[in-house]
Amino acid sequence: MKNLLENIYQKAAFFPGILGLFINPFYFARKGLAKNIRDLSSHISGKVLDVGCGKKPYEQLFQATEYIGLEYDSPENRKKKNADFYYDGHIFPFENNSFDSLVINQVFEHVFNPDAFLKEVLRVLKPGGKLLMTVPFVWDEHEQPHDYARYSSFGLQFILEKHGFNIVEQRKSVNDFRVIFQLVNAYLYKKMMSSNQYLNLVLAFLVMSPINVAGEIVGFLLPENNDLYLDNVILARKN
Repeated sequence: MKNLLENIYQKAAFFPGILGLFINPFYFARKGLAKNIRDLSSHISGKVLDVGCGKKPYEQLFQATEYIGLEYDSPENRKKKNADFYYDGHIFPFENNSFDSLVINQVFEHVFNPDAFLKEVLRVLKPGGKLLMTVPFVWDEHEQPHDYARYSSFGLQFILEKHGFNIVEQRKSVNDFRVIFQLVNAYLYKKMMSSNQYLNLVLAFLVMSPINVAGEIVGFLLPENNDLYLDNVILARKN
Protein backbone atom coordinates (compact mmCIF):
# COMPACT_ATOMS: atom_id res chain seq x y z
CA MET A 1 0.00 0.00 0.00
CA LYS A 2 2.81 2.41 0.88
CA ASN A 3 4.53 1.85 -2.50
CA LEU A 4 1.21 2.35 -4.30
CA LEU A 5 0.61 5.68 -2.56
CA GLU A 6 4.17 6.79 -3.29
CA ASN A 7 3.70 5.95 -7.00
CA ILE A 8 0.43 7.90 -7.10
CA TYR A 9 2.05 10.88 -5.40
CA GLN A 10 5.07 10.72 -7.75
CA LYS A 11 2.80 10.74 -10.80
CA ALA A 12 0.79 13.68 -9.43
CA ALA A 13 4.06 15.52 -8.78
CA PHE A 14 5.56 15.19 -12.27
CA PHE A 15 2.55 14.38 -14.49
CA PRO A 16 -0.19 16.34 -12.72
CA GLY A 17 -3.73 15.56 -13.83
CA ILE A 18 -6.90 16.09 -11.84
CA LEU A 19 -5.27 14.86 -8.62
CA GLY A 20 -2.28 17.15 -9.18
CA LEU A 21 -4.63 20.10 -9.59
CA PHE A 22 -5.60 19.68 -5.94
CA ILE A 23 -2.35 18.59 -4.25
CA ASN A 24 0.56 19.88 -6.36
CA PRO A 25 1.86 23.38 -5.48
CA PHE A 26 3.90 23.31 -8.71
CA TYR A 27 0.99 22.16 -10.85
CA PHE A 28 1.44 24.57 -13.76
CA ALA A 29 5.23 24.25 -14.03
CA ARG A 30 5.21 20.45 -13.86
CA LYS A 31 2.23 20.11 -16.19
CA GLY A 32 3.92 22.30 -18.79
CA LEU A 33 7.22 20.43 -18.55
CA ALA A 34 5.53 17.04 -18.82
CA LYS A 35 3.63 18.08 -21.93
CA ASN A 36 6.65 19.52 -23.73
CA ILE A 37 8.99 16.68 -22.77
CA ARG A 38 6.39 14.15 -23.94
CA ASP A 39 5.93 16.02 -27.23
CA LEU A 40 9.69 15.87 -27.94
CA SER A 41 10.39 12.47 -26.39
CA SER A 42 10.42 10.58 -29.70
CA HIS A 43 13.74 12.29 -30.53
CA ILE A 44 15.43 10.78 -27.46
CA SER A 45 16.40 7.16 -28.05
CA GLY A 46 19.21 4.63 -27.95
CA LYS A 47 21.65 4.84 -25.07
CA VAL A 48 20.46 7.81 -23.01
CA LEU A 49 22.23 9.76 -20.26
CA ASP A 50 20.08 11.73 -17.81
CA VAL A 51 22.33 14.37 -16.19
CA GLY A 52 21.03 15.42 -12.78
CA CYS A 53 18.50 12.61 -13.02
CA GLY A 54 16.94 12.87 -9.56
CA LYS A 55 14.42 10.04 -9.37
CA LYS A 56 14.29 9.71 -13.19
CA PRO A 57 10.68 10.91 -13.42
CA TYR A 58 10.58 11.11 -17.23
CA GLU A 59 12.39 7.86 -18.07
CA GLN A 60 9.16 6.18 -19.14
CA LEU A 61 8.66 8.71 -21.95
CA PHE A 62 11.78 7.78 -23.92
CA GLN A 63 12.48 4.84 -26.23
CA ALA A 64 15.84 4.08 -24.65
CA THR A 65 17.78 0.87 -25.09
CA GLU A 66 19.70 1.87 -21.96
CA TYR A 67 18.84 4.71 -19.56
CA ILE A 68 21.63 5.90 -17.26
CA GLY A 69 21.22 8.47 -14.51
CA LEU A 70 24.09 10.73 -13.42
CA GLU A 71 24.21 12.90 -10.28
CA TYR A 72 26.66 15.13 -8.46
CA ASP A 73 28.31 13.10 -5.72
CA SER A 74 27.12 14.06 -2.24
CA PRO A 75 25.79 12.10 0.75
CA GLU A 76 22.34 13.62 0.27
CA ASN A 77 22.20 12.71 -3.42
CA ARG A 78 23.36 9.15 -2.76
CA LYS A 79 20.53 8.83 -0.25
CA LYS A 80 17.69 10.48 -2.18
CA LYS A 81 18.43 10.13 -5.91
CA ASN A 82 18.13 7.16 -8.26
CA ALA A 83 21.43 7.68 -10.04
CA ASP A 84 23.51 4.93 -11.58
CA PHE A 85 26.70 7.00 -11.53
CA TYR A 86 27.97 9.94 -9.47
CA TYR A 87 30.62 12.49 -10.46
CA ASP A 88 32.73 15.28 -9.01
CA GLY A 89 30.89 18.12 -10.72
CA HIS A 90 33.57 18.48 -13.39
CA ILE A 91 34.22 15.37 -15.51
CA PHE A 92 31.48 12.94 -16.53
CA PRO A 93 32.70 9.37 -15.83
CA PHE A 94 32.20 8.17 -19.42
CA GLU A 95 34.23 7.76 -22.61
CA ASN A 96 33.95 10.11 -25.57
CA ASN A 97 30.92 9.59 -27.83
CA SER A 98 29.26 7.20 -25.37
CA PHE A 99 25.62 8.23 -25.72
CA ASP A 100 23.02 8.61 -28.47
CA SER A 101 20.96 11.12 -26.46
CA LEU A 102 21.20 13.30 -23.36
CA VAL A 103 18.47 14.64 -21.09
CA ILE A 104 19.18 17.59 -18.79
CA ASN A 105 16.08 18.62 -16.87
CA GLN A 106 16.09 21.71 -14.61
CA VAL A 107 19.84 21.39 -13.95
CA PHE A 108 21.61 24.03 -16.04
CA GLU A 109 20.72 26.88 -13.67
CA HIS A 110 22.68 25.07 -10.95
CA VAL A 111 25.87 24.88 -13.04
CA PHE A 112 28.41 27.53 -12.02
CA ASN A 113 30.66 26.97 -15.06
CA PRO A 114 28.28 26.39 -18.00
CA ASP A 115 31.04 26.37 -20.65
CA ALA A 116 32.93 23.53 -18.98
CA PHE A 117 29.67 21.67 -18.38
CA LEU A 118 28.60 21.89 -22.03
CA LYS A 119 32.03 20.73 -23.16
CA GLU A 120 31.43 17.54 -21.14
CA VAL A 121 27.94 17.19 -22.62
CA LEU A 122 29.39 17.53 -26.11
CA ARG A 123 32.23 15.12 -25.36
CA VAL A 124 30.08 12.17 -24.26
CA LEU A 125 27.39 12.68 -26.93
CA LYS A 126 27.85 10.94 -30.28
CA PRO A 127 28.01 13.04 -33.48
CA GLY A 128 24.43 13.72 -34.55
CA GLY A 129 23.18 12.86 -31.06
CA LYS A 130 20.25 14.74 -29.53
CA LEU A 131 20.09 16.87 -26.38
CA LEU A 132 16.79 17.60 -24.64
CA MET A 133 17.20 20.32 -22.03
CA THR A 134 14.77 22.26 -19.84
CA VAL A 135 15.84 25.40 -17.97
CA PRO A 136 13.81 27.82 -15.83
CA PHE A 137 13.28 31.39 -16.98
CA VAL A 138 10.87 32.83 -14.38
CA TRP A 139 11.34 31.14 -11.02
CA ASP A 140 12.43 31.86 -7.47
CA GLU A 141 15.84 30.99 -6.07
CA HIS A 142 15.88 27.31 -5.12
CA GLU A 143 18.25 24.64 -3.83
CA GLN A 144 20.27 27.48 -2.30
CA PRO A 145 23.12 28.28 -2.41
CA HIS A 146 23.56 26.33 -5.66
CA ASP A 147 21.30 28.45 -7.87
CA TYR A 148 23.46 30.51 -10.20
CA ALA A 149 21.57 31.72 -13.26
CA ARG A 150 18.42 32.29 -15.27
CA TYR A 151 18.53 32.03 -19.05
CA SER A 152 16.43 33.69 -21.72
CA SER A 153 15.61 31.76 -24.88
CA PHE A 154 18.21 33.83 -26.74
CA GLY A 155 20.91 33.18 -24.15
CA LEU A 156 20.37 29.42 -24.31
CA GLN A 157 20.42 29.41 -28.09
CA PHE A 158 23.65 31.41 -28.10
CA ILE A 159 25.53 29.24 -25.61
CA LEU A 160 24.43 25.96 -27.19
CA GLU A 161 25.37 27.07 -30.70
CA LYS A 162 28.66 28.36 -29.34
CA HIS A 163 29.44 24.83 -28.14
CA GLY A 164 28.61 23.04 -31.38
CA PHE A 165 24.88 22.34 -31.21
CA ASN A 166 22.19 23.04 -33.78
CA ILE A 167 18.82 24.03 -32.33
CA VAL A 168 16.15 21.65 -33.65
CA GLU A 169 13.22 23.05 -31.68
CA GLN A 170 12.82 25.63 -28.93
CA ARG A 171 9.72 26.09 -26.78
CA LYS A 172 8.47 28.33 -23.99
CA SER A 173 6.55 26.36 -21.38
CA VAL A 174 3.55 28.03 -19.67
CA ASN A 175 3.70 31.30 -21.61
CA ASP A 176 0.48 32.88 -20.34
CA PHE A 177 -1.09 34.36 -17.22
CA ARG A 178 -0.73 31.03 -15.37
CA VAL A 179 2.85 32.18 -14.68
CA ILE A 180 1.48 34.57 -12.05
CA PHE A 181 -0.62 31.92 -10.35
CA GLN A 182 2.33 29.53 -10.26
CA LEU A 183 4.55 32.15 -8.66
CA VAL A 184 1.92 32.81 -6.01
CA ASN A 185 1.79 29.12 -5.13
CA ALA A 186 5.59 28.89 -5.13
CA TYR A 187 5.64 31.77 -2.64
CA LEU A 188 3.01 30.12 -0.43
CA TYR A 189 4.83 26.80 -0.61
CA LYS A 190 8.02 28.28 0.83
CA LYS A 191 6.17 30.22 3.51
CA MET A 192 3.73 27.51 4.64
CA MET A 193 5.21 24.08 4.01
CA SER A 194 6.60 22.05 6.91
CA SER A 195 8.45 18.76 7.40
CA ASN A 196 5.11 17.01 7.87
CA GLN A 197 4.10 15.60 4.50
CA TYR A 198 0.48 14.99 5.51
CA LEU A 199 0.03 18.54 6.79
CA ASN A 200 1.53 19.80 3.54
CA LEU A 201 -1.06 17.87 1.52
CA VAL A 202 -3.86 19.41 3.57
CA LEU A 203 -2.44 22.90 3.08
CA ALA A 204 -2.00 22.31 -0.63
CA PHE A 205 -5.61 21.18 -0.93
CA LEU A 206 -7.08 24.01 1.16
CA VAL A 207 -4.89 26.94 0.15
CA MET A 208 -3.13 26.21 -3.15
CA SER A 209 -5.64 24.15 -5.11
CA PRO A 210 -8.09 27.09 -5.41
CA ILE A 211 -5.25 29.09 -6.95
CA ASN A 212 -4.56 26.25 -9.40
CA VAL A 213 -8.22 26.11 -10.41
CA ALA A 214 -8.42 29.89 -10.82
CA GLY A 215 -5.20 29.86 -12.84
CA GLU A 216 -6.57 27.29 -15.26
CA ILE A 217 -9.65 29.44 -15.86
CA VAL A 218 -7.78 32.73 -16.27
CA GLY A 219 -5.09 31.09 -18.40
CA PHE A 220 -7.79 29.82 -20.75
CA LEU A 221 -9.42 33.24 -21.06
CA LEU A 222 -6.36 35.45 -21.53
CA PRO A 223 -3.91 35.41 -24.48
CA GLU A 224 -0.39 33.98 -24.49
CA ASN A 225 2.67 36.16 -23.89
CA ASN A 226 5.91 34.77 -25.31
CA ASP A 227 7.96 37.32 -23.36
CA LEU A 228 6.92 35.89 -19.97
CA TYR A 229 7.03 32.17 -19.33
CA LEU A 230 8.15 29.63 -16.76
CA ASP A 231 10.60 27.32 -18.55
CA ASN A 232 12.71 26.94 -21.66
CA VAL A 233 12.52 23.59 -23.45
CA ILE A 234 15.17 22.97 -26.11
CA LEU A 235 15.89 20.08 -28.45
CA ALA A 236 19.36 20.35 -30.03
CA ARG A 237 21.63 18.19 -32.18
CA LYS A 238 25.38 17.81 -31.91
CA ASN A 239 27.10 18.83 -35.13
